[in-house]
Amino acid sequence: MAELLNPVEFRAAIKEAMKGREARNASFSLAWANGELTRDDFARWAENHYHYVGPFADYLGYIYANAPMDAIDAKDFLLQNMYEEELADIRHTDLLIRFAEACGTTRERVMDPRNANPVTRGLQGYCYAMAMRRNWVVATAALVVGLESQVPDIYRRQYPALIEKYGFTEDEAEFFELHISSDEVHGERGYEIVLKYADTPELQEECLEAIREGADMRFSYTRALYDYHVLPAREAREAGVKETVAA
Repeated sequence: MAELLNPVEFRAAIKEAMKGREARNASFSLAWANGELTRDDFARWAENHYHYVGPFADYLGYIYANAPMDAIDAKDFLLQNMYEEELADIRHTDLLIRFAEACGTTRERVMDPRNANPVTRGLQGYCYAMAMRRNWVVATAALVVGLESQVPDIYRRQYPALIEKYGFTEDEAEFFELHISSDEVHGERGYEIVLKYADTPELQEECLEAIREGADMRFSYTRALYDYHVLPAREAREAGVKETVAA
C-alpha cells in the first residue's frame, strides 16, 4: 500500500498531475493569445462557456451537501464561492453575457443549450457527475483544483490580448479581469482543502486521478472550441477567398 504523502509532497504531486494538461496550451487558447480570433469566434466561445460555468454554483452546492458538518472551513469556502458566483456585486454570468453581447451575439443565444457543442455538454455533465456522485474531497480536487485553479494562468495571457489586440473595452472584458484574482484565491483554497482532507493514501490517489481527469476535460473542451467553431469558419473564409480569386 502506498504511503500517505505529507503536504509538501502531495502539493508537488498535484502540480505534476496537471503538467502537460493545461488548457492555456490548447489550440483555442493559443489562437486567442496570438491575436488570431475574430469576434464571431469569441461569440461562439461565450455561448459555450456559459454552459460550463453557468451552473458552477450548482456543482459547488452538491459538494457542499456531501461535505461533513465538521468540515466547517471547507463548507464556508464553498458557500463563499457560490456567493461570489451568484450574489456578489454582479453575477459572473451577467459579466460573461456582457462580453458575449460585445461580440455580436445575444443573451438568448448564450443561454440556449442548443448552441453548446457536444464536448461542452460533456464537460457540464462531468462536473455534475463529479459533484453529485463522488466523495466531496475528490469532487473538490476535480472541479476547484483541476478546473478552476487553471483560470488565472489562462486569463493573464488572454485578458491583455482582448484589450490590446482585439479592441475590447475594460468594461466589456471585466469577466476576465475579475476571474484572474478571484479564481487565484479559489484555486489556492481548493488546494488547501484537498491537502487537509485527503487524509489516506487511497483518497490522495483518488484526488490525483480526479485532478488529471479535470485538467484533461478542460483541455479537451478548450481544444474543441477551436475544432468545432474556429477551424470550420476559417476554412470557409479561405475557400471564399479562393473562389473570388479564381473568378
